[in-house]
Amino acid sequence: MEIAQKKISLLEQGIELPLMEEFYTIQGEGYHSGKPAYFIRIGGCDVGCHWCDVKESWDAAIHPLTAVDNIVKNANNYPAKAVVVTGGEPSMYNLTYITQQLKNNNIQTFVETSGAYQLTGLWDWICLSPKKTSPPLKVNLTIANELKVIVHNKNDFEWAEKYAAEVSADCKLFLQPEWSKSKEMMPLIVAFVLLNPKWNISLQTHKYMNIP
Repeated sequence: MEIAQKKISLLEQGIELPLMEEFYTIQGEGYHSGKPAYFIRIGGCDVGCHWCDVKESWDAAIHPLTAVDNIVKNANNYPAKAVVVTGGEPSMYNLTYITQQLKNNNIQTFVETSGAYQLTGLWDWICLSPKKTSPPLKVNLTIANELKVIVHNKNDFEWAEKYAAEVSADCKLFLQPEWSKSKEMMPLIVAFVLLNPKWNISLQTHKYMNIP
């Protein structure tokens, strides 16, 4: 019982996190697409998008609690000093410790989040990708550097505009087709962006490049 309570304490402090995977790759989506970065995927998500392509990340219990110090050490072994924390839903956890340790190693900190929970940590870039099943908190909308809306059907354009009105004026706006509907949605996205040039188009370029 004492060991279990210690584990819970380390998780609550963010000293250990349920790590699904970590890998060095090229960022495939959004504003930083094409740049190398170390990805840290944290297990655990209750947002429940039906089109999620990493459903294996949802159950935090199947991903081992891993010392953040070891994760940071691994990230520091690669030439690109940039880390993307993703999930799952990383905002479920206390991310202050991991971001502080990354910054202590002069590593930039990027996060991909739905914004469903209040975000903790020290971030150089916050990519907010809202989901209808668990809408983002207003506080997260105000601090987002990038709003990336996944377009699954034509009604999503109106939904995207709703959140574009709630982010800051300098927040970068992206529309990205849901992968399984990309052929159907891409002509609609192109037409919408041509009429609404504040928006940009994001593609899952890592899938075209066949990399993680």
